[in-house]
Amino acid sequence: MSQEATWFQYHEGASNPSLIAPETYTLDQHFLDRPGNIEIQLDLVKDYKTNVEMYPKFHKCFREYQPKLLLVWGNKDPYFLPAGAEAYKKDLGDATLKFYDTGHFALETHAAEIGVDILEFFKTLSI
Repeated sequence: MSQEATWFQYHEGASNPSLIAPETYTLDQHFLDRPGNIEIQLDLVKDYKTNVEMYPKFHKCFREYQPKLLLVWGNKDPYFLPAGAEAYKKDLGDATLKFYDTGHFALETHAAEIGVDILEFFKTLSI
């Protein structure tokens, strides 16, 4: 919850850190610093195991229903590694996976490219 940790989350792996607007991580830090928030964040981290426990159900659903999926991923994300993105392709072979030369907050440095990729992906959907 420290200012250094928040800065790290935004900057680690970013190929062009100058694209990261300071208000992004400073605003995050402002809200992280609210009284009582540390306990809330720790509860979320401790509860993450329930998400992991649900992975088999998620993947069963993927195999059964084969939803279209666009994955946008920073190839240098220190938290969600590229192998995690590639794992979706095991159950969703037609998933579109796009890696960007950046870290965790890919939209901070690659918004234009991601926006184009989203619009292109939407064209593949039938309504």
